[in-house]
Amino acid sequence: MWGMGCTTALIYTPEYHRYRFNEDHPFNPLRLQLTVELLDACGLLDGAHTLVPPRAATEAELASVHSPRFIAAVKAASAGELDPAGAARFGLGTEDVPIFPGMHEAATLLVGGSLLAAELVMEGRAAHAFNIGGGLHHAGFGLASGFCVYNDIAVACRRLIDRYGARVLYIDNDAHHGDGVQDLFYDTDRVLTVSFHETGRYLFPGTGATDERGRGDGYGFAINVPLEPFTDDASWLEGFEALVPAIARLYRPDVIVLQNGCDGHCLDPLTHLCATTRTFEGAAALVHDLAHEHCDGRLIALGGGGYDIWRVAPRAWALVWAALGGQTVPPGVPAAWRDRWAARSPVPLPAAMRDDPADYPPVPRQPEIAAANARTYATVRDISLPLLERRMIERGS
Repeated sequence: MWGMGCTTALIYTPEYHRYRFNEDHPFNPLRLQLTVELLDACGLLDGAHTLVPPRAATEAELASVHSPRFIAAVKAASAGELDPAGAARFGLGTEDVPIFPGMHEAATLLVGGSLLAAELVMEGRAAHAFNIGGGLHHAGFGLASGFCVYNDIAVACRRLIDRYGARVLYIDNDAHHGDGVQDLFYDTDRVLTVSFHETGRYLFPGTGATDERGRGDGYGFAINVPLEPFTDDASWLEGFEALVPAIARLYRPDVIVLQNGCDGHCLDPLTHLCATTRTFEGAAALVHDLAHEHCDGRLIALGGGGYDIWRVAPRAWALVWAALGGQTVPPGVPAAWRDRWAARSPVPLPAAMRDDPADYPPVPRQPEIAAANARTYATVRDISLPLLERRMIERGS
């Protein structure tokens, strides 16, 4: 049984691999197995930092953020009972979200993993929890989108509000804007959404400008930080370290939810950002400290994008996991892990757990890119943060 002595929970089951659209789709669940086996090889799984299997979400839980008609459509498509025209109305059967047998059941397990992470943390059964199969931030009220069938993040945030009365700070570090989560909480102050992402001028979903700030009761409680293409670690972390602690101090959350998409890495094939493992580790470590400063350590971490499944996702998420648990990561990728997967990998596997900056030469025009990002950070600092402060005063918080 999961007991009070455990401090950090990794939510995972091999059943997560059922969420696989097709053999050629970039959203490949093998990255989860690679990550868990790397954690094990590094000695990062033990009695206090251990695996916990998820449960499936119920239809009632899904319906807390999704339309019943949409859920019914996913179930019908999953069973092969929905025609292409009907599927398309719900974003199903597209290139991004192809239909596959058992899709509904596979997706509900990912959602259940994030719900379990929320329950473990809020009930004191774990200080932190990391659902590496979660982080599906594009799905909307009645629409599948961007590899995401159901929005596990939004379902978990709704549970945090409804069951625990929590004020939720949601931080999204994926290269793609967290549009689904933002939209589902755009008119409430109970979830403050903060998204660092590549600007929508060049990348799906095309949203996430700084002037998207919420609506009605939620006005001021959506903060977007669009990054220029080819942004590197130094520029990304400059904004993250300057803005996120200030946001947390103003909002005073009861719990933090952190989406750890690692598709902003230089090697990722689907985006144009140029981060290394330093950004993902640094962001997780900073948010971990903020959770202890503001909400007694309550931190729920999720996976997300990451499409170089061999060289990036396993190491990035291993570093995130270690940051959550205060563990020391060995400098080298264990030989046993590399030997196990070398023959299957289409690229040479890395030897070091952390990227060497020398392997990533400076991007041309980086000073101009950093200057453009600095102007974005100034906009957020000078407009979004004072607005958030004013709205907090107005709501008497």
